[in-house]
Amino acid sequence: MDDRTTADMEARIADLEARLRGGDKRASVETAFWALMHNVFPDETRKHMKAAGREQLLAARTYLDHWIRKMDEAQDQNGAADRESIEVE
Repeated sequence: MDDRTTADMEARIADLEARLRGGDKRASVETAFWALMHNVFPDETRKHMKAAGREQLLAARTYLDHWIRKMDEAQDQNGAADRESIEVE
């Protein structure tokens, strides 16, 4: 191994040790969650759950876009003052 690889491994080990000591509670909980997901649910199930989560987010997006469009139309009909459009990706 070269010095860079050794330094990277030492940094990763230090990070893992810090997590084990409770230095980063969120990371510990997240790691435990994903370990549980991989042990309890088969790969195909996790694939479907991910797709379902994506579909729920897409549904929320279309719902919000619909009502934003309705509000914009109402403002246009009422002669609304100048407004700014903001692109959201």
